Amino acid sequence: MRNFKHLSFTDRLKIEALLKAGVSPRDIAGVVHKHISTIYREMKRGKYEHLNSDYTTETRYSPDIAQQKAEANYSAMGAPLKIGSDYAFAEYIEAKIIKEKYSPAAALGKIREEGKQFDTTICVRTLYNYIDKGIFLHVTNKDLPQHGKRKRKYRKTKIVRPPRGESIESRPAEVETRKTFGHWEMDTVIGKRGGNKKLLLVLTERKTLNEIVMILKDKTAGSTVEAIDRLEKKYGKAFPNIFKSITVDNGTEFSDYEGIERSIYGEGRRTKVYYCHPYSFFERASNENANRLIRRFYPKGTNFAKVTQAAIRHLEEWINGYPRGIFGYRSAAELFQMELDALV
Repeated sequence: MRNFKHLSFTDRLKIEALLKAGVSPRDIAGVVHKHISTIYREMKRGKYEHLNSDYTTETRYSPDIAQQKAEANYSAMGAPLKIGSDYAFAEYIEAKIIKEKYSPAAALGKIREEGKQFDTTICVRTLYNYIDKGIFLHVTNKDLPQHGKRKRKYRKTKIVRPPRGESIESRPAEVETRKTFGHWEMDTVIGKRGGNKKLLLVLTERKTLNEIVMILKDKTAGSTVEAIDRLEKKYGKAFPNIFKSITVDNGTEFSDYEGIERSIYGEGRRTKVYYCHPYSFFERASNENANRLIRRFYPKGTNFAKVTQAAIRHLEEWINGYPRGIFGYRSAAELFQMELDALV
């Protein structure tokens, strides 16, 4: 039976000798009676660059360096690790953060949503602390979507010209409360500058945070209207109840408010467009958060000409299936479907 206690300095001396002899990490794990992931983590902890006599360097393992780091971690952690030998929990967390690009909070939320049972139960703060201290074999702070939030400075703006359509100042107060379904924010995500002109059109429903992501062929008002026309065809007569209003910025791609509002069925207005104040991106905070999620997959400089419709559908499904702390880690897709069902 394997012993999952901390490695001793004697264990580390054995590991050093076995590594020098060319023994594999799996076989070393058997010799010192530890899990193989413990050996890999230990090799990483004691890694250093050794300078040879001919001034070349090579990566080696030092039991002294590993022992010093381990002792520093033990003193910093105080209480024993809650994660213990729960490797299933560690692997689940690593897969969610690295492969599925979840935040630590969302990864823990997904466990609750799916009703999964592990030996370990930790809070979000503890999980962040474990990542900071290098407890996980593969996850580091570099894998986290945000390495510490920076508070953005909002500047007061002076309106030098009226918006193309109706100002956000005229938007009903119920929209601000986020308690009424059917009010959206719309924005674009720009790709690689120069050459291809394709970009993403992103719509965010303010109550459920459900996302609609579409590829635009260019940043023109005509392309935006064509995209909204496609949405109206998809939702049909229910469109005015699902898209009661859309709030946009003053970009040229949103300049044709009449085209956005006009129904393709010739029955008057299908939605109402409101324009934010210039440079007031905080008036579309839902869009800002959605764009950060998109950038996890498509960083600035992405050439959207090489991105397929199937990839965008996958992105949209990922965002709408993402566990949201604000909703008790339920997903936007779940809440959006509930709202659609209520319209029937």
